[in-house]
Amino acid sequence: MASDPVTALADEPVDHRFKGLPPDAQAAGLTVGQLAQQRRGIHTGGFTTPVLTLDAAALEHNLAALGTYAARHDLAFAPHGKTCMSPQLFLRQLEHGAWGITAAVPHQARVYRAFGIQRIFLANELVDAAALRWVAGELASDPDFHFVCYVDSVRGVHLMDRALRDAPARIDVVVELGAGEGARTGARSDEDCRAVADAVADTPTLRLVGIAGYEAEVPDADPERVAAYLRRLTALAVEFDKAGRFSPDLEEIVVSAGGSAWFDAVADVFAELPELSRPLLKLLRSGAYVSHDHGWYTRLTPFNRHPEEGGLRPAFRLWTQVVSRPSPTQAFVNAGKRDIAYDLGLPEAELVRDALTGEERPAGGVRVVKLSDQHAWLETDSADDVQVGDWVALGMSHPCTIFEKWPLIPVVEADGTVTDYVRTFF
Repeated sequence: MASDPVTALADEPVDHRFKGLPPDAQAAGLTVGQLAQQRRGIHTGGFTTPVLTLDAAALEHNLAALGTYAARHDLAFAPHGKTCMSPQLFLRQLEHGAWGITAAVPHQARVYRAFGIQRIFLANELVDAAALRWVAGELASDPDFHFVCYVDSVRGVHLMDRALRDAPARIDVVVELGAGEGARTGARSDEDCRAVADAVADTPTLRLVGIAGYEAEVPDADPERVAAYLRRLTALAVEFDKAGRFSPDLEEIVVSAGGSAWFDAVADVFAELPELSRPLLKLLRSGAYVSHDHGWYTRLTPFNRHPEEGGLRPAFRLWTQVVSRPSPTQAFVNAGKRDIAYDLGLPEAELVRDALTGEERPAGGVRVVKLSDQHAWLETDSADDVQVGDWVALGMSHPCTIFEKWPLIPVVEADGTVTDYVRTFF
C-alpha cells in the first residue's frame, strides 16, 4: 500500500463513483492504479461515453509554461487550486516551482492539508469561527505549515479576533484592496485599507503580512485600468511598510494578485516595486492555466499579447456519442449539463470518430446549439456529418466548471492510450 496520500489515490477501487470507466474493470476488482498500468485505449479499452480526458502532453506543457513564466519574472507562484481540486496536479505544480497553492474556501484548504500542502494562500475573507479555529490548530500542530488569508473590513477583523482568542496560534492576513465600485470583495478605498490594517494591529490573534487583490474584477478592465489598480495596490504596500503597519516580526512582506487573464500586467507592475524594509514575496495566483480551455481563456490569455513568452494548450476533450439522428440537420449526443461546462458558453464540436471504421475527422458542419441535462443538441449541415454511434469530441470553456463535474479523469497520450487518472475533490 502507498505510504503517502497522493500515491494512495492509485489504490482506490474502480467503481460506480467514477463516470466513463470500463465496467469490466470494476467487475475484475481493479484499482485505479492497476487500470492505469493496463494502458487501455480510450476508444478501444471499454470506456463508456461520455468520458472526459486530459491530454498528457498539453498538461505538461501548461505546467511548465507558467512555472517558467513566474520564474522569469521573479514571481512566486501559488496557483489557484479551486480550478482543479486535484492533489496530483497540486504536486505537479509544486514540482514545477510553485510556492504553495491558493484556496478560496475552508473546505478547499482542508483538502489541501489532507494531501500534505504546506503553504496555503486563502484568497478570500475568512470569518467562520469553526474554520478559523481549525486553521489555528493546524498551525499549532505543524510548525512548517504557512497560511495566509484576506481581510477587508474592521468588523471582519473583530470577528476573527473573537474566534481566535483561545486559539493556539496567530493567523497571518493580508488586506484586500477592492478593484473598484461594483467589483467583488475588498476594501474600496485606501482609507478603508488603513482602517483595516490598524484594526489588525490592535489584535493579539492576527499578523498583518501584506496587501493583495484581484485585478480581473476591475470594472471595464483594459491594460490601463488594470495597471492603475495594481499600482494602487503596490503603492499601499510601500506606504504601509514606511508607516510600520506590517507586523514587526515578519521575515517577508506579501504582495499578491494575478488570475489567468492579466498575469502579464501583474508581472510588469510588481517589477516596479522598490526595495522595502524586508524581502518581498510577489505572489501570482493564476489557476486556469493548468488545463487551459477551448474558448474563454484561449481568447483571454496574456500569451496572446506576448507570444514570445510562451503559450498554453487546451488539454480537455469530452468524448460523447451520437445516440439519436432524427433528421438530416439534427443529432443528439449523450452528454449534457451534468457533464459539460456551459457557464461561459456552449461547447464546440472538434472531432468525429466513425463508429464503424474508427477514423477521425474534423467536425466540420457540426455545432452544439443547446444543452439538456443529459443531451447536447447538435445542428448539422448535412446528413453525412455524423451518424448514430459516432463519437463526437467536444471542447469546452472554463476549466473550473469542467473539472468539478468529473471525480476521476483519464490522462491520454496522443494515440489515445490512457496512462494515468487525475482525481478531483469538489
